Amino acid sequence: MKKHRLGFLYVAIIVALSSCTSNTESPDAVVVSDATVEGEYKLTTTQFNSSEMQLGKLEMKAFHEIVKATGMIDVPPENRASVSTYFGGSIKNIPLLPGEQVNKGQVLFTLENPEYVQIQQDYLEASGQLNFLKSDYERQKSLIQDNVTSQKKYLKAESDYTIMNVKVESLSKKLTLMGINPTILSTETIQTTIRITSPISGYVTSVNVNKGSFLSPSQTALSIVNTDHLHLELKVFEKDLIKVETDQPILFKLLDGSTKEHQATVHLVNKSVDPEDRTVGIHGHLSEQKLSSKFNPGMYVEADILTTSESKAALPQEAIVELEGKYFVLVLVTSSTESYTFMKKEVNVGSSINGYVQILNANDFKDNSEVLVKGAFNLITE
Repeated sequence: MKKHRLGFLYVAIIVALSSCTSNTESPDAVVVSDATVEGEYKLTTTQFNSSEMQLGKLEMKAFHEIVKATGMIDVPPENRASVSTYFGGSIKNIPLLPGEQVNKGQVLFTLENPEYVQIQQDYLEASGQLNFLKSDYERQKSLIQDNVTSQKKYLKAESDYTIMNVKVESLSKKLTLMGINPTILSTETIQTTIRITSPISGYVTSVNVNKGSFLSPSQTALSIVNTDHLHLELKVFEKDLIKVETDQPILFKLLDGSTKEHQATVHLVNKSVDPEDRTVGIHGHLSEQKLSSKFNPGMYVEADILTTSESKAALPQEAIVELEGKYFVLVLVTSSTESYTFMKKEVNVGSSINGYVQILNANDFKDNSEVLVKGAFNLITE
């Protein structure tokens, strides 16, 4: 509340007239002292307490040099899955939509192809032949030991058995990749469809096929992402790389208009420089993984990497009031059981961190000076 000498006289007259008509005073009213010193404010103890004002002192806070970075929220490669098939087929059923949650091992869609029947048929036929060839090989082995058969017949039986055994094992592996258990396969259980299951738990991000379309082995049917371990993928310019180290704190915010900052730490620093934009990748871990539910992979972020640290005098941001491009605080001059007197003082401010602002002219304050850290804005701007 800035008043000149004429203003003080005017307020005094108004207060005097008011006292003639009423003996009560609003507890929230600010009373200007009788002093003619510009920028002086006087409050009663009742006014101070009813407005929940607070006093504080200059504090030493750790301020960091900041490296600016941009990037996005992402997940590790192992938390992404592109689902395809080893065996082409027509989509018989695909009930999923982007955004749906799936669990590892859950059936995503089914494929149909007559070739599946042929593979099962080949396996059953090869298995039957293998049993015969195994029996013949064992018989020839016994005869050769007794010198009853020729070496040629024995080697032929051994070769046929080995070749068929390889064929059965190969077909068995193919059936396993198709999701068919070869140990329980029989002529009664031959099937024309196979089921494609989810390799990870997560959320479907894209579906690239539809019912009736043919899915080739090289085609991605759908994509899944697991958001259990979100992290930051940032980029800093080559010139700032020397300042960045692992375990340094990161403050980042989303590009959604919000001013809320979130915390992370530098986990890895890439060793290669992008030749196009001369930037280096920084991998950061979120300080609170429980916040992962609020973020989605692909969200763009702006980040400050806090590098070198230095202790500097600071005040809470609420204690500082900006007026016409200048910054002021209210310094306590005197106090008693009945009143408080403050003087407006200009300050030079620096960087800010965690709600505190660096005071560049801290040496202008007396030792143990107290400042109004809560309620200064209402007084100065009235």
